[in-house]
Amino acid sequence: MVHAIAVDNPAILIWSLLFGIFGLGFFTYGKRQGALIPLGVGLTLMIYPYFVSNLALLVCIGIALILLPYFLKL
Repeated sequence: MVHAIAVDNPAILIWSLLFGIFGLGFFTYGKRQGALIPLGVGLTLMIYPYFVSNLALLVCIGIALILLPYFLKL
């Protein structure tokens, strides 16, 4: 039997969707350019909202991940 996770705060759902969209963009860019940092950031942005239920932590981690490729160049 599969149980759905109840989201008591709609803001968490909206932020998760927004970070997932950013993640898809980073993933697509990283895959096409062969860049590992954007590829990894994209995967992380799409996956981590499933594990974080605190809104402030969700937003802080998401913003940090979005900024990561701009400061970390390989």
